[in-house]
This record gives sequence, structure tokens and C-alpha cells, in this order.
Amino acid sequence: MVIKVLLLIIFFGVMIGIGLYCRKNATDVNGFVLGGRAVGAWLTAFAYGTSYFSAVVFVGYAGQFGWKYGIAATWAGIGNCIIGSLLAWVILGRRTRIMTQHLDSATMPDFFGKRFDSRKLKIAASIITFIFLIPYTASLYNGLSRLFGMAFNIDYSVCVIVMAILTGIYVIAGGYMATAINDFIQGLIMLVGIVAVILAVLNSKGGFMAAYMGLAQVKDPAVSEMPGMFASFFGPDPINLLGVVILTSLGTWGLPQMVQKFYAIRNEKAIYKGTVVSTVFALVVAGGCYFLGGFGRLFSDQIDIAANGFDSVIPTMLSGLPDILIAIVVILVLSASMSTLSSLVLTSSSTMTLDLIKGTFVKKMDEKKQLFIMRALIVVFIAISVVIAIVQYKSNVTFIAQLMGVSWGALAGAFLAPFLYGLYWKKTTAAGCVVSFVFSTVVMIANMVVRPSFPPLLQSPINAGAFCMIAGLVIVPVVSLFTKKPNQKLVEEAFASYRKKVTVYQKTALQDE
Repeated sequence: MVIKVLLLIIFFGVMIGIGLYCRKNATDVNGFVLGGRAVGAWLTAFAYGTSYFSAVVFVGYAGQFGWKYGIAATWAGIGNCIIGSLLAWVILGRRTRIMTQHLDSATMPDFFGKRFDSRKLKIAASIITFIFLIPYTASLYNGLSRLFGMAFNIDYSVCVIVMAILTGIYVIAGGYMATAINDFIQGLIMLVGIVAVILAVLNSKGGFMAAYMGLAQVKDPAVSEMPGMFASFFGPDPINLLGVVILTSLGTWGLPQMVQKFYAIRNEKAIYKGTVVSTVFALVVAGGCYFLGGFGRLFSDQIDIAANGFDSVIPTMLSGLPDILIAIVVILVLSASMSTLSSLVLTSSSTMTLDLIKGTFVKKMDEKKQLFIMRALIVVFIAISVVIAIVQYKSNVTFIAQLMGVSWGALAGAFLAPFLYGLYWKKTTAAGCVVSFVFSTVVMIANMVVRPSFPPLLQSPINAGAFCMIAGLVIVPVVSLFTKKPNQKLVEEAFASYRKKVTVYQKTALQDE
């Protein structure tokens, strides 16, 4: 217990110290929200990865899908690596950085407003962002409840409140730069922790080959009659597994807190380096989490899914580890959750301040007032998420994956296609964006309210969210072709950012003779 407490004190002390150190970088809106658009490759890549993977993945998704699909759940981690990280950086990174700076856009709703010359679009995007980030934020705390209960026997409410307060302090003090530096440290902890935990868990079952052979012997007639199904390449249910891969991988392309990382990166070289670092990070962390969860069935004699839910799978697997490893796991999950929480609250507060309050409710707002309101909204947003998390914990809704599925489905379903086409296709219209917004939010809200009325395949929030993302990629171009064409002058001005002439040294780029 002394080791666990000592590690926690050091961890929290470092986080707060960095927040106070970075105050000098948060004296204006650009510095507070984007770190002055001068954040390096390693910090941006780790900020992207740690915002991506939280306790939702480590405890919720890894446990639930590892139990359902066995070792095949690792495909979700591979998808996160290739689609959610590598392709996201390659396809979105450079163009996002260039066009958002050209449009002087600090948030995703602000991008929509300026790219399509529509204040209504900007306001709608900011409201959707604020509303649907709340269930995702609430889901972050749930993963901690199981682990802290196992390691410290601390009341869940106390754990949630302490984590929220400490995260709020360093975000309010240091803004984006504080979150980026803390994300880097937290990311290193996640990398070391996940590798150590996988090795320890597999070793407790006799090593990888013994654990794999044991998994091949597990049978569950309620799932499938196929022998060795949980050790097979695609698992017992490849269709629903595909839905998980799409939601958790393609979803990052439309999440405001993820895409905004590209706004802040320093330069071209940093984008290329960040692509490599982010991809490796995702492979180790996401691949490792789902790989670990795939062996959950080996602990079925200790797990009662009906009574405790899927969120109990990973904590049960870890409960037999040595105290030092449990301490590392607690710090690992804290790191994952606090980094994601800091990203979410900063995104939400900046969106509400810059895209909704400024110009709508307060016509004139200087930099000082904008910073004050953003910091105040961080407090409000954290407080709301804490209350929801505690109320939700006391109720019967215990599945982390459902909360995240609703949030990701609505946000990525609404924003992915409009943002992607807005960067690449000149014929994209505001009407196409509006239909995408409405379609995904309505579908996901309906999925929460009248879920039994949905087709069986789409009753899962995860599959419904994946469906919304794919549908948006069809809806936006189809609607754009049949609605009023965008202002050609405005479009050419936006895309002119990709044709700006610059001077480079011969060693940087070879020129045609």
C-alpha cells in the first residue's frame, strides 16, 4: 500500500507541477487552446494517442470484446493502429494543419463555420460537441472505479472527484501545452505498463503458448458450437467485430478532441515524424489492450458477467498480480483517463466559448474574457461529468462500451464526412453537412431511447455508430450534388492555402530544372 500511495503522490505532483510551469504558454487564446501552433512531433503524437486510448479501452472495450471475441479482438487494436492512427495522420494531418491556419480556425465547429460560411453550422456543431462529449467523459471514470476498488478499497465517488479536480487544475493553469507535456509522460507510463501487464498475466497462465492452448479449449455453446472459437483468427462473431473495428478506428477522423491535435502541430517535418510515433504508440497500447482482453475467458471461474458486467473482466485478470504491478496498472489507467479527460474538457470549453458564446450571447469579448470563460467552463464541464458518472455508477447502467459507443457514434457520424470532404472536395455544401449532423444525432439518440425498435444488427450502439459514419460518407456528397452550390470565391480562397508559394532550401526539396 505504501508503494501504491507513493507512486500516486509522485504522479499527481508531476502533473500539477507541469500545469503550473506551462502557465506562461496560456496567456492568450491561441496559446491556451493550440499551444501557439508550435507543438512538436513527439508531444503531438503522444497527445493524440493518449486522448485516443483511455480507461474506456483498457477496462471497458478490452474486457467486453476480449470476452466476446477472444484473441480475435486484437483486430480492433490493429484497426486502431492502421486506420485510427496511420491513415488519420496521412489523410488528415497535413491538410488540416494548413487549412485551419489559413482560415484562422481554432476548433472544429469554427472550421465548419468559416469553410462553409455558415454561422448556424458552427453553432450546431458546437452544441453537438458539448452534448455528446459528456457521456464519453462520464464513461472515463467508470474504468477507474473497478481498479481503485481492487487496489485501494477507496469509495468510487472519492476517486472520481480527486481525479477530476487534479485534471482540472493542470488544464486550467497550463492549457493545451500542459496537457501535451503531461500526455507525453502519461503515454510513456502507458507503454511500459501495458507491456509489463501482458507479460505478467500470460506468465501467470504458464506463458503465451500455454495460455493460447488453454484459450483454444474454452467452449461456450451460447456463443458458438465451433471448437477453439476464442483462439481463432476471426473469432465467433466477425460481423459484430467489424463494427467494433470501424467505430473505434474510423471514429477518430471525426472526433473534435482528436482532429484538433493536428491544428497545433509545428511544421511539415513534425507531421511525418508524428505519424510514425503515433502509429507505433497505437500498435503497442491498443493492440496490447485488446490482445490482453482476448485471454479473459481463462479467468471465467473468477468472473460473473451476469452480476458484475464486462467491466469486471480486466480488473479480475489483474487482481492476482504483485502489488508493484497493480500500482503500475493503477497509474497506467489514471494516465489514460486523465489525458483523455483533459483533452475532452479543453475541447468542450474552447468550443462553447469561441463558437457559441462569443458573437452569439456576448458580441464583444476580449482575449482576457475569453480565457476566463474557457477556464470557468472547464470547471462546469468537469462538474457535470462527475455528477453523471456518480449517478450512473449508482444505477444499473454499468457498461462503459455503450456510453462510448453513443458518444463516438454521434460525434464521428456527424462530423467525419463533412470534415473530410471539406478538406478535399470543393463541391461540398453546407446542406450536405447539415443532413449529416441531423442524421447521426437522430439515429444515436433514437438508439438510446427506442433501441428494441432498431434492426437486430443496429441495436448495438457500436454498430449504430459505425453505420452513421459510413452513411455520412454517402450522404454528404449525394446531398451536395443536389443542393445549392457553395460560394465559388469562398471555396477557392479556402483551397488557396494548399497552393501558397514558399521558399525552401535545396537540401529540403529538389526543384525541377
